[in-house]
Amino acid sequence: AGQDLLVNVPVGTQVMHDGQMIADVVLVGQQHIIARGGDGGFGNAHFKSSTRQAPKVAELGEKGEILDLTLELKLLADVGLVGFPNAGKSTFLSVVSNAKPEIADYPFTTLTPNLGVAEVDDSSLLVADIPGLIEGAAEGKGLGDEFLRHVERTEVLIHMIDIYEPDVAKAYQTINQELAAYSSVLATRPQIVTLTKIEGLPADGIEQQMDKLRQVVPANTPIFAISSQAHIGVTELLRSAKSLIDQVRLAAQKVIDEQRDANETSNELPVIGLAPQQQYDAWHVRRDDHRFIVTGHKIEKFAARTNFDTEPGRRRLWDIISKMGIIHELIRQGLKPGNQIVIGRAGLHKLTYGQ
Repeated sequence: AGQDLLVNVPVGTQVMHDGQMIADVVLVGQQHIIARGGDGGFGNAHFKSSTRQAPKVAELGEKGEILDLTLELKLLADVGLVGFPNAGKSTFLSVVSNAKPEIADYPFTTLTPNLGVAEVDDSSLLVADIPGLIEGAAEGKGLGDEFLRHVERTEVLIHMIDIYEPDVAKAYQTINQELAAYSSVLATRPQIVTLTKIEGLPADGIEQQMDKLRQVVPANTPIFAISSQAHIGVTELLRSAKSLIDQVRLAAQKVIDEQRDANETSNELPVIGLAPQQQYDAWHVRRDDHRFIVTGHKIEKFAARTNFDTEPGRRRLWDIISKMGIIHELIRQGLKPGNQIVIGRAGLHKLTYGQ
């Protein structure tokens, strides 16, 4: 009782409770209060007075909050690389950064997400290489559902497609369908579509594949053709990604500024309610057959700290109930000797009137 537990978690951790995110750790040293420890009870020395030198009354400590939590680690990156296995994602990351992902000429070479910092003119981008997705990835086929969560945080996706794919348009649509099936957030994430491994293909062959993509890719989505091995188009792709990220962040900041301005200039009438202290002191009595249920933050806290096993503890709680005016209301509602008084909705704290 009386203490909050501090737990260190890695940056990128999301804390979930009942399917809802209650904390998102995105900075080193960031702290969130997830569950509070209960208030400590007063010892008997607190109740000492000039007429009561050795009081027998002492309070129990309140129980702390108990929550079932799910902690999920998600990579923090500016750009996420998505695409079928062996689409050239790891090769691209190894060329633009100092990351050393495993690279081989077979699918599912990458078994874990990799991060690398790519230099772009006078700035940099944090790039995440997500292991290859396949059709059905959102339902757990391949490695998809293990790693799709990592691209939820990225601001821009570079969608990589092997130029030697038999149907590049279908490959593009399949990956997008898996992204949408996994998360509505990913369905609307800005993309740059990129054909890879163009070093062995003539210009007219590259253009034919580009034309197939243009038929299915939205008009405002950039399309690139690159060769990581030959360093063709790589710098231009990174610059486009940096520009798109800047646009996304600018738009997000604009929304935040507009919401702040709207709140500051709002002419809505103020909501009139109880002051915090009044809310804390308030209580409510409800009759349930021969029982009377008393609820209220303050009285429930007193009950939680009462030692019901001792007569001085119970007598002190009766005094508090009387001073707060609760006894008067109970009698008005028909309280009789022998009736039970339950304090709190959980029904853990009970008193019998007249005993």
